[in-house]
Amino acid sequence: MADLPTFVQILPRELIAGRLRPMGVAGDLHDVAVVVGEGFSAFEFSVACEVFGIDRTDDGVPPFRFAVCTEQAGPVGSRQGFSLTAEHRLDRLDDADLVIVTPTELHRGAAGERLRERLHAAVERGATVASFCSAAFTLAHAGLLDGRRATTHYRHAAELARRFPLVEVVPDVLYVEDGPVATSAGTSAGIDLSLHLVRRHHGSAVATAIARRMVVPPHRDGGQAQFVEAPVRACADASLQDALTWAVAHLDEDIDVAGWSRRAAVSPRTFARRFRAETGVTPHRWLLEQRVAAARALLEDGDESVDEVARRCGFGSAAMLRQHFLRLVGTTPTAYRRTYRGARAPVAVRLMPAGA
Repeated sequence: MADLPTFVQILPRELIAGRLRPMGVAGDLHDVAVVVGEGFSAFEFSVACEVFGIDRTDDGVPPFRFAVCTEQAGPVGSRQGFSLTAEHRLDRLDDADLVIVTPTELHRGAAGERLRERLHAAVERGATVASFCSAAFTLAHAGLLDGRRATTHYRHAAELARRFPLVEVVPDVLYVEDGPVATSAGTSAGIDLSLHLVRRHHGSAVATAIARRMVVPPHRDGGQAQFVEAPVRACADASLQDALTWAVAHLDEDIDVAGWSRRAAVSPRTFARRFRAETGVTPHRWLLEQRVAAARALLEDGDESVDEVARRCGFGSAAMLRQHFLRLVGTTPTAYRRTYRGARAPVAVRLMPAGA
């Protein structure tokens, strides 16, 4: 599974059932155009430049024709306090095999009519249109996500689903490609989507060569769930709040609704009803989420074995922890620990001899 796109790993049944649209023809990605607007985000813009705008033919990477496009002539300002002036306007999108839309301060407003027309024309002639992070709103306003799966930054996923009910929002993945339209999650997930598109069109060797030069993994396991905090929400019901606080402190114990409800001085049935009204989930689901959250903290900062983490969090066995961790976080405990330990790995500095 390591070379498959993230959304395929998380949604395998749809792939097997043939409900996902065809992904295009390999080798047809040579011309890339990125659209920027006022208030653009420098990081997402630079991702497109880094993956597609640098000549890496010496590493065996095929050349890409790369263009930066704005709707109007003149400089556009970034969120980070600088401006750029692009050489091309939106008509340049007509030649692109891949059109990338980056987030702007106006990402929740409707796309301009000219941009909307160009994006639809790109899809109709077989090009791929992709968005990074919250630029999914631009594609949604243009109608390109209607009836399709899509994702965006987890902080905006609920809003995207609410404002565009025809879009099937997948909030816990790094990217989704549905036919000729692709969307990525927050910030660095644009790298994941870009490398996936390169891998699909030009093969794993090319994607790996680009990733190696960028010093990033050619493929990341899991989805956005591994980056989302799971705090214990406060309850208006004081007795229920006490029961929740107690449970978090005793996750390693065998907690059942009957015993748990006695701490709240109510019947199991009343406890379950009030619990769902306050938290929005069942007691079993809440307890499972808290145990996984505790396991995440131990995997990030502790040195215990996965078996010991499972015991301390109340899962009983590493196999049971792995099952629930994979379902809720989208990756395995071992891979999760490797990701966070890798992020904390010390940097090796090679000192040059004096006078070198």
